[in-house]
Amino acid sequence: MRHRHARQYLPFGDRLRDISPVLVAHGTRNPHGVNVIAEIAEKVGERVGTTRTAFVDVLGPTPAEVIGDVDRPAVLVPAFLASGYHVRKDLPHHVEAAGRTDTVVTRALGPDPAIADVARLRLVEAGWEPGDSVVLAAAGSSDESACGQVHLAARQLESIIGGRVEVGFITTATPTVPEAVERAARRGRRVVIASYLLAPGLFHQRLHTYGADAVADPLGADRRIVDLIVTRMRAAVSPYRRQAPIRG
Repeated sequence: MRHRHARQYLPFGDRLRDISPVLVAHGTRNPHGVNVIAEIAEKVGERVGTTRTAFVDVLGPTPAEVIGDVDRPAVLVPAFLASGYHVRKDLPHHVEAAGRTDTVVTRALGPDPAIADVARLRLVEAGWEPGDSVVLAAAGSSDESACGQVHLAARQLESIIGGRVEVGFITTATPTVPEAVERAARRGRRVVIASYLLAPGLFHQRLHTYGADAVADPLGADRRIVDLIVTRMRAAVSPYRRQAPIRG
């Protein structure tokens, strides 16, 4: 398959020829969720060469195990939609544990206008129509900055669908998704939940129990998500990058 030899198709001098890409996700016991992460990594691999996957919770391999086993400097892409605990704390600890001082961790995927575009598509697929009330449902975090990034994602979604987008969190933070759904329902319109999740799992299953009229699918292995991951990699290996590689 083409992804096995993708590096030979990258232009001479392209810095992505010299790195080992690793997509780092949270982890889920849902096999469909694991398959989505694998599909995303496969599609990234078609662009930049074989891309490994690692997980910070629930299942393995861990980021430390993966980057300790690669023969090139690793570039870790956090497949997270906000920069919470796992991105800011977990990943640096894994890099330190692996003893690979040549490792670089990119920005998290979200928030980003490309993600808002995919969220809009998922809403349309779920039957959303202009005028419907929308709740952007995210995992939640004890990190106030990460929660603020979800609110920014809601503003980005508002900018392309029009109308107010409420924010609800599935766990840890407030307002909760049920609270956000109740607030949105006061407008007397249908309520559609936009899933601010990358892949299916327990959190997405819960969204169907919160009383909305429709629930959009997770973002999934959309080409715009793949493009965004490659963009994050390129920014991370740029010679103009401000942040130095993480040191153990």
